[in-house]
Amino acid sequence: MKKVETSESVNIGHPDKTCDYIADAFLDEALSQDKDSQMAVECAIKNDKLFIYGEATTKAKIDYEKIAKEILKKIGYKNEFKIIKEISEQSPDIRQAVVQKELKANDQGMVYGYATNETKEFMPLPIMVAHDLMREYENFRQKNFNLFFADAKSQVSVIYEDDVPKSFHTILVSVSHSEKLDYDKLKEMIKKNVIDKVLEKYSKYKSKNTQILINPSGKFTIWGSFSDSGCVGRKIIVDTYGGVARVGGGCFSSKNATKVDRSGAYYARYVAKNIVANKLADRCEVSLSFAIGYAEPIAINIECFDTNKVPMEEIENFVKRNFNFKVSNIIKELDLLKPIYKNTACYGHFGNPNYPWEVTTPRL
Repeated sequence: MKKVETSESVNIGHPDKTCDYIADAFLDEALSQDKDSQMAVECAIKNDKLFIYGEATTKAKIDYEKIAKEILKKIGYKNEFKIIKEISEQSPDIRQAVVQKELKANDQGMVYGYATNETKEFMPLPIMVAHDLMREYENFRQKNFNLFFADAKSQVSVIYEDDVPKSFHTILVSVSHSEKLDYDKLKEMIKKNVIDKVLEKYSKYKSKNTQILINPSGKFTIWGSFSDSGCVGRKIIVDTYGGVARVGGGCFSSKNATKVDRSGAYYARYVAKNIVANKLADRCEVSLSFAIGYAEPIAINIECFDTNKVPMEEIENFVKRNFNFKVSNIIKELDLLKPIYKNTACYGHFGNPNYPWEVTTPRL
C-alpha cells in the first residue's frame, strides 16, 4: 500500500516555539537553584506584549522579566516588550497528593511513546528531516542576521510503500526575511544553503519527482509576534512524532518532572525505543495512563503493529524485567531534576542522543 506521510517543524522565532523556549528557560532556572521546584509557568505573546502566568512552588529566586527579555533579544527582536505577570503557588490540594514519602503523579492523563527503525534515531523520517531543515536554517540565518529572521517553518512529505519510506514527495520551507531581499535570490539562497545541504544527508530518498517549495506565499517580512500570536504547548505534534504516531493530552514545555505529561511521555519513548533497538519489533508504541496521587500508571499498553519479531508476551515480559514505571523511578532513572529542558524546546523532544530518554542498551 502506498501513502504519503507529512510532518512539520518550526524555528525558535515562531511565536508558539518562542513561548515554549521561554517557559523551559524559567523551569531550568528554577531547577538550577532548587531541584524540587514544582513549576508550570507558561507565557503567551502578541505584538510587543508578553504574558507570563502559571504556578510555581520553589525556593528559587527567578527574574522572569530578565530571562524573557534576554531570550527575545537573542531571537532577534529589537523592540521593547511590555511584560505582564500573573504567577501563584501550586494548589496545596495538588501538592498534598503529589509530594509524599514517595512522589506521585501530578495529574491524570495518557501519554504515548513511539519508535521506528526507519532512521538511525529510531524516529519517523518526515519529522527528522523537517527538524534538520530548521536546524540548518538557524545555522544559516545566524550568519545572515540582517537578511533572514528567526521565524521559519518546514514541512516534509514522504512517500511510503508498505510502511517503508521510499522517496520525498515534497520539501517545503518558509522563512521570514528582510524587505531588501529579492524573492528569486531568497529562493536561491535557501535552496543552496539549507535544503540542498540537508538532502545530501538523505540522498537515497531524493527523486526527480520531488517537489521543492520555498516561501510559497511570496512574501514573509512581518514575523514572530507581530505576525501571529503565540502560546506554550501549541506545537506538540512538532515536539513529538510529526503526526505519524499518537500523542497524549498535554504539552511538555514549562512542566517539571512530576507532571507526567512530560516525564511519562519521555519514559514511554524510552521503553518503545529500547524495544525497537533490541530488535524485538520494527515499530512500537507504548501508552501509559496516570491518575493524580498514584505512584505508577494505572494502565500500560504496548502495540507493535504486527512488526514484532517475537511473541508479544515475550515483549511484555522484557518490559516487566527492565523498566519501572513509578513516577519516582522515572525521575531518578532519566535524571529529570537537572536543568536540561530549554534545549528540548526547539527541534523536537525526541531523536537527540544527548537526552537521557534516548539511551539504548542491550537488555536482559
